[in-house]
Amino acid sequence: MLSTWRDDENNRDCCKWKGLQCNNETGHVYMLDLHGHYPQRLSGLINISSLIDLQNIEYLNLSNNDFEGSYIPKFMGSFTNLKYLDLSWSRFGGRIPYELGNLSKLEYLDLKWNSLDGAIPSQLGKLTSLQHLDLSLNSLSGEIPSEVGVLTSLQHLDLSGNYLRGEIPSEVEKLTSLRHLDLSFNSFRGEIHSEVGMLTSLQHLDLRGNSLLGEIPSEVGKLTALRYLDLSYNVAIHGEIPYHFKNLSQLQYLCLGGLNLSGPIPFRAGNLPILHTLRLEGNFDLKINDAQWLSSLSFLTTLGLTSLHNLGSSRYWQQMIGELITNLRELSLVDCNLTDESVVLSASLQNSSSPLVTLNLNDNSLEGPIPNLSNFTSLRTLHLSNNRLTGEIPKSIGLLHELESLHLQDNYLEGDINEWHLTNLSKLEELDLTDNSLSLKFGTTWVPPFQLYNLGLASCKLGPSFPSWLQNQSHLVFLDISDAGIDDFVPDWFWNKLQSISLMNMSYNTLKGTIPNLPIKLTDDNKLIVLNSNQLEGEIPAFLSHAYALDFSNNKISGLNTFLCGKRASTNLHTLDLSSNRIMGQLPNCWEHLNTLEFLDLSNNKLSGKIPQSMGTLVNLEALVLRHNNFIGDLPFTLKNCTRLDILDLSENLLSGPIPSWIGQSLQQLQILSLRVNHFNGSVPVHLCYLRQIHILDLSRNNLSKGIPTCLRNFTAMMESRVITSQIVRGRRISSRSISPLIYDSNVLLMWKGQDHMYWNPENLLKSIDLSSNHLTGEVPKELGYLLGLVSLNLSRNNLHGQIPSEIGNLNSLEFLDLSRNHISGKIPSTLSKIDRLAVLDLSNNDLNGRIPWGRQLQTFDGSSFEGNTNLCGQQLNKSCPGDKPIGTPEGEAVAGEDEDSIFYGALYMSLGLGFFAGFWGLLGPILLWQPWRIAYLKFLNRLTDYILLMVEVNMAKCHMWFKG
Repeated sequence: MLSTWRDDENNRDCCKWKGLQCNNETGHVYMLDLHGHYPQRLSGLINISSLIDLQNIEYLNLSNNDFEGSYIPKFMGSFTNLKYLDLSWSRFGGRIPYELGNLSKLEYLDLKWNSLDGAIPSQLGKLTSLQHLDLSLNSLSGEIPSEVGVLTSLQHLDLSGNYLRGEIPSEVEKLTSLRHLDLSFNSFRGEIHSEVGMLTSLQHLDLRGNSLLGEIPSEVGKLTALRYLDLSYNVAIHGEIPYHFKNLSQLQYLCLGGLNLSGPIPFRAGNLPILHTLRLEGNFDLKINDAQWLSSLSFLTTLGLTSLHNLGSSRYWQQMIGELITNLRELSLVDCNLTDESVVLSASLQNSSSPLVTLNLNDNSLEGPIPNLSNFTSLRTLHLSNNRLTGEIPKSIGLLHELESLHLQDNYLEGDINEWHLTNLSKLEELDLTDNSLSLKFGTTWVPPFQLYNLGLASCKLGPSFPSWLQNQSHLVFLDISDAGIDDFVPDWFWNKLQSISLMNMSYNTLKGTIPNLPIKLTDDNKLIVLNSNQLEGEIPAFLSHAYALDFSNNKISGLNTFLCGKRASTNLHTLDLSSNRIMGQLPNCWEHLNTLEFLDLSNNKLSGKIPQSMGTLVNLEALVLRHNNFIGDLPFTLKNCTRLDILDLSENLLSGPIPSWIGQSLQQLQILSLRVNHFNGSVPVHLCYLRQIHILDLSRNNLSKGIPTCLRNFTAMMESRVITSQIVRGRRISSRSISPLIYDSNVLLMWKGQDHMYWNPENLLKSIDLSSNHLTGEVPKELGYLLGLVSLNLSRNNLHGQIPSEIGNLNSLEFLDLSRNHISGKIPSTLSKIDRLAVLDLSNNDLNGRIPWGRQLQTFDGSSFEGNTNLCGQQLNKSCPGDKPIGTPEGEAVAGEDEDSIFYGALYMSLGLGFFAGFWGLLGPILLWQPWRIAYLKFLNRLTDYILLMVEVNMAKCHMWFKG
């Protein structure tokens, strides 16, 4: 770039240097253009002394260089003759120097795509000659200074891609010369002012990706010169599309996606005659009752109507789409309740070819086979995923030579995929056939003609041999071949591909062998490796510690020492799941190397010894699961440093000693605390009451003694009531394909309805306290009645005494209540009958007495819920209480001929009779003025009255007997 800048006899005249121009009269340099062209770029710092003498310069362009984050020199504010300044794409940092406000003759200022921060200096308001201002794609913050309103000559204003906030100042609407206004991708709020209609010269308006709200002002319809309008992704903008949009006859691009618009689409034939792009995605309440307006959009090349749910039922839509598709280059009808893809494709099939480049019909209900697509010769993107397509994949797809992305996942496709389908697709970059019943049958020597970036074949039949054709796929970034029937050893050449793959999922196969300890470094900060549910053996190699997330659960992994304690630089590991393996012995005490860990699961192994002290260095941990091992001794005090823990599951070990008070004092973010099935002793520490966010507290099957702390009412999260059903609580594990590097699929073992069950992500659904199978004494705290969101309460198998507090009846979310095998006495409170959701109740083997209450829920439980209480009586136990008649069939039932629920049917019959009487009289009253009809009607009424009185007497007798029994 500076090859001519030499101080020798042939190059001393700087006016001849490349990038410099001089005034012919004065000889002064007036233009300096050193903009870069990759890879020829300037780098380093600007030498101030080399430029400071250019006081006559009018044009300065240093764009597309690399100044390594250095500040824009303040001395540039002394170039008072400058009219053009372009410093874009040059890695400048720091703040915009306010000295630039001295450039009173400046007409063009471009600082886009740097790393500038801070506020926009108000001094820029002094640049009254400015016509072009571009500060986009930086890190500017604060509000737009009101001084911008003085720049009345401004024609181009671009502040997009920053962190600007506040309302769009009304001063912007004073810039009546504006032709281009782009404020997209900031944090602007407030409404779009009606004064926007004053910008009558505006041709380009882009406000997408902010937090604007309110309705679109009808004054936008006054911008008759507008060619480009994008208001998308302002989710609080609501209301209807203004009728005055019909005036925007010059509009070529219209995007209103991701808003909250409703009502009909107001366009009519001829309104937008030259529109080429229309995007209305994500407005769930927009209505297209009549799609005939599409017929006027003859220039349309891009149509996006995603999530317009009534499109499939609107009139003429099939005909209109069929006509447009002959000109369209992009068609996106995702989630539109479409049921037949042939109406979309039929018109094109009649022509020799179609210009369509992108066809996206994902998330509909399209049925039947994929039609012949051979006429779509320009197609690059074909997405038909999440439909109900059946049959085989047609070989005509193999004729789409331009195809780059093919997504057919989540359908009912079947049959074989062979080389013929793919041999001609040399430009293919994405292939996703996940969740179909397809078999891939390629020869062992087949070499694909393409290089894929994304490959998804989960739940397809790919095995049993490991696919050798993957060996030449050197560009893979996303690979999912989980549940693909592979039963083979993983070849060594494959593990080297981990350097380029960002997300690899080969779970739920039968992969065998060991992973070699390769001398490679995983450089991708978000690398996710999922290999769970296979038969991999040996140790985890050290190089994998540089991944972001590792899931090796349910394998035959046997060692951790090299992985944990090998010499290496700092790691990037955030998630490590080695649960359900064969790791034995004492856990190494060198966890300080993995201090970025957020989620650690070593459950269901054969680990022993004490929990290592160095685990306390994992200060970023959010979940620690060591369940079902053989750990012994006290909990290490250092774990109190893990203050970000949400989940602490140390259940099913041999841990002993008192439960440490620091759990409640230091780990106050805990949502799940499970210490069940250990040897903890002492009392339940009152410090656990600091756990205000706790959802699940399980201390069951230990040796805890003394009373239950009354401060449990401080469990704030358990006080929030939420509708939860047993079906919801019995959640299933999210498919490993859904795992992202930011999500850990937590699980916990809980007793539910008398049996142990595994629950996945229970903190989102379940609120439970289980203190069962200890040696607790004292009374059941009435303060439990404040925990209105509690779903499960188990205090069984203790030494509790006293009465059941009536406040338990306040727990309307309760589904499981077990107080069995204690020494609880007194009567069962009638308030328990108010708990509508109670599905499991066990009060057996206590010292309860009196009559079992009869109510909405308690009558649904049989005697097993109450047995072992010798002084209890009632129908549930088939045992009469003192003073009752023997339990049998009441006499009233023989008269009425009804079953046990006839009291409710009787009430229903009475209501129907009275309703019939009122309706009959209101409708036919005038006719009954005729005497013969009136006599007949009165006889009917007497019979009906006698029947009602009889039913009342019968049911009163039955109620009396039931209340006594």
